[in-house]
Amino acid sequence: MRFRDFDAQAFLREYWQKKPLLIRNPWTEWRNPLEPNELAGLACEAHVESRLISEAADEWALEHGPVAEDRFNELGKAPWTLLVQAVDHYVPEVAELLDPFRFIPNWRIDDVMVSYATDGGGVGAHFDQYDVFLIQGLGRRRWELGGLCNDDTPLLPHDGLRLLAEFEPEQEWVLEPGDILYVPPQIAHRGVAVGHDCMTYSVGFRAPSRDELIAGWADTVTSGDNDDDRYTDPDLAMQANAGEISDDALARLRAMIAERLNDKEAFARWFGEFATAPKNDRIDWRLENPVTIDHVSAMFETEQVVLRNPASRFAYISEDGGEVLLMVDGECIPCGGTVAAFAKAICAGPRVEVTPDQVFADVSELTCDLINRGCLAFERGES
Repeated sequence: MRFRDFDAQAFLREYWQKKPLLIRNPWTEWRNPLEPNELAGLACEAHVESRLISEAADEWALEHGPVAEDRFNELGKAPWTLLVQAVDHYVPEVAELLDPFRFIPNWRIDDVMVSYATDGGGVGAHFDQYDVFLIQGLGRRRWELGGLCNDDTPLLPHDGLRLLAEFEPEQEWVLEPGDILYVPPQIAHRGVAVGHDCMTYSVGFRAPSRDELIAGWADTVTSGDNDDDRYTDPDLAMQANAGEISDDALARLRAMIAERLNDKEAFARWFGEFATAPKNDRIDWRLENPVTIDHVSAMFETEQVVLRNPASRFAYISEDGGEVLLMVDGECIPCGGTVAAFAKAICAGPRVEVTPDQVFADVSELTCDLINRGCLAFERGES
């Protein structure tokens, strides 16, 4: 799917993380990529994250999946909403919804959450800590937007839902199939289904917190066996008071920490692994019957299209000399020479066309490895 007429540069300049934007059906041809019964089927799977939210008499109820198959028949007439995370990992047609948003770096993309709601269904007024594009897939939904929120904004008491205690709408729209609403972080919003069979596709973006970054990076820099890397003071001078921790000692201690934390190359590698870590590390996509390097080499004797697994995260970091660090699902693969160009190509989009003159031994080896991990596949062929 593609946008018919959308100025990505203008959007980034005027709206991204600044203010909401309603985009009326920008698609060349909109088609809902997933049927409600297919979404319900995913919610019944144990490895798929899902939630069921209902409201009755101003009381909100939350159930975590997997959802029993007969549960939907028991819900009655009260408004309810089914939410299923990372549907793009399981349904290629939903993964295609991400393609028009590739003007935002891939590492920032989190997943596509899909919701189904009956008439009046919603998840209540809330705010998110990340950017989101809300794509109306089926039916209609009324969206109300309020002001900016923060950690001090009052919330309703609830164990599993972060719902606003007070909500004053400032803008309101009813979205039809194909319409998109962009909501920046911390903007209060509430969506309510208008009629039955309302489906919304939420393209969410990753926004690591400062604490997450510090904790993750600190764990990495302190995980090595560096017992000999200790404080030293060979030029220690007599102090007037032995009980004082001197400015000189504090400066040395700070420098010890800063030197390790400010390792630019090590941080880049760690962040690449951190940013591409799998959304659901409980799922193993590796092939039961691995392909051989001979098979991959034979496939590359003719023009091929290589596809990325929608559940896999790809990114790369450029190094001096034209080499790159390829990051795939939390692992770093150094790539130089001819394979560096191939690594960049498979990071650029979900599919890459490869001609025989572009393939060398290292390209086949990398492709074979990633196919067996379940990260890549040939569009045509046994793998």
